[in-house]
Amino acid sequence: MLWSCEEQKEHIAAPIYERDSVSVMTTYGVNTLISDSGVIKYKIVTERWDVNTVKNPSRWSFEKGVFFEQFDEQLHTVAHIQADTAWYYDQKRLWHLRGRVCIRNNDGLHYESEELFYDGIRHELYSNVFSRVTTPERTMEGTYFLSDENLRHYTVSNSKGAFSREDMTGEKTDEEETKDPKDTIKVEPYVRPQTQKHRRIAP
Repeated sequence: MLWSCEEQKEHIAAPIYERDSVSVMTTYGVNTLISDSGVIKYKIVTERWDVNTVKNPSRWSFEKGVFFEQFDEQLHTVAHIQADTAWYYDQKRLWHLRGRVCIRNNDGLHYESEELFYDGIRHELYSNVFSRVTTPERTMEGTYFLSDENLRHYTVSNSKGAFSREDMTGEKTDEEETKDPKDTIKVEPYVRPQTQKHRRIAP
């Protein structure tokens, strides 16, 4: 005897047991203040904020874009920062911004890149991908960027553009003061590995 069909079986997908793939908190329409060591540092505006304390390392995720307003100690706005995606590794106090990263500060500086890190322990900004720094006086481009958190002392390596030594050191020599301020200097190519310890910047 031939059977025209078989007994139907219900198909059920295997359960997912990876607990670290699920956020412990998801918040939509966020507009909040973030403090560091008891001092308010930023205002964060984002469409979605995920917090996951199970993943290693634990992190906050902002995968719908994020906008920061940075404050000084007197709560005056000093800069605006935005990116398509961001992660904050709370145990390391490390921010990772990716995709159309843009910073504008009150000094007229404009920073652009596709990736940027902020080390909250060393108070440093750094990037190992192409970056562009534009000020009212000049523009610099390079594949390595390192700066203090206030963007006042910064280094652009493997770079091109018109800038003076004052941009790199914050000081002028007697010889440089006699030169045209638009004279260019050469910077040796250098790429810092991600695993290398961050070089401290002199205050």
